[in-house]
Amino acid sequence: MGILHDDVVIFREAEKEGDPTVITVNCPDKTGLGSDLCRIILFFGLSIVRGDVSTDGKWCYIVLWVVGKENTRWSLLKKRLIGACPSCSSASGISYYSSDFHPPKPPHVFLLKFNCYDRKGLLHDVTEALCELELVIKKVKVSTTPDGKVMDLFFITDTRELMHTEKRKEDTKEYLRGALKDAIIDIDIELVGPAADICSPASSFLLAAITDEETIENRTLIRSDEVTITMDNTLSPAHTLVQIMCQNHKGLIYDIMRTLKDYNIQICYGRFYVKERGKCDIDLFIITKGDGKKIVDPKKQHSLSSRLRTELLHPVRVGVHSRGPDTELLVANPVELSGKGRPLVFYDITLALKMLQTCIFSVTIYILIITQVKISLEFIKR
Repeated sequence: MGILHDDVVIFREAEKEGDPTVITVNCPDKTGLGSDLCRIILFFGLSIVRGDVSTDGKWCYIVLWVVGKENTRWSLLKKRLIGACPSCSSASGISYYSSDFHPPKPPHVFLLKFNCYDRKGLLHDVTEALCELELVIKKVKVSTTPDGKVMDLFFITDTRELMHTEKRKEDTKEYLRGALKDAIIDIDIELVGPAADICSPASSFLLAAITDEETIENRTLIRSDEVTITMDNTLSPAHTLVQIMCQNHKGLIYDIMRTLKDYNIQICYGRFYVKERGKCDIDLFIITKGDGKKIVDPKKQHSLSSRLRTELLHPVRVGVHSRGPDTELLVANPVELSGKGRPLVFYDITLALKMLQTCIFSVTIYILIITQVKISLEFIKR
């Protein structure tokens, strides 16, 4: 069985303004494919409003209805989606299913270091430029000096995997100079090493800061009674049906797919739909990837249900602490077992603070071995 390379991912543009664009993916299956595709779509700033997923364990067919930014780079999005699909390249242009999948090597990390003059919204402008360049921020250290200058240290990985070339480095520097204009003083990029080398051990202080209910304010628009998760083993002889009813939020489908991927669970058939007022209905027929059977153990059902509920209620944790004359904003969000974090979290934080005209003078991002990302920002009280 084979399909043309161009037919792996197909876009059907919206017929009129406001209608969703339909993305169809037809390719070999792998555990976590839905999570990988949803993560890419979220990275491009799009929201999934409807979806259908079907697979026989070897081949899958996915249809997603997405809405979002008017300036979406659809050709680049298609390229990234194709790249996430298994066995989608060959010399003949034909793609065949292969069970011999090799896990990708961890990407190399580069240190982007530059000095610049401080101004309001500077950090968000840098973050936005890095997103446009398809550079993923793994760790950040930003500090402001008394004379109004900023030293920025961004540990990044390159989605295009070209940062080792001089052309990619020079193009990155030129793009940043154009985005920041007169604020830039100097800029440099150098190789650091594998991504694992920048992970930090979780200290007792950080663990307490992330998990302490009194320290972290779990603020969310979703009330616990608005999330309903039920599991049923009677409607299908081979699958467990998971039914979810909840309020929509940014990255909802990615949060569900990511959780199932971490539990090594395969979706054999699924359907989700965002209704009026942001209500979502989700039906998933699942099996465990290890033995290909439904989930009958009550303890395993409770574990999965509890994890899904937590992810839907609190996709990120936010805390605010007084540090004398200044205020610290602490944001923590989970990371996939593969090491990939939720896209655009840092982008959204810096955008919100820019809109609030809040000055940031110190930033630290930690990637902790407890599979959490911790972002710490200190900003001046207005």
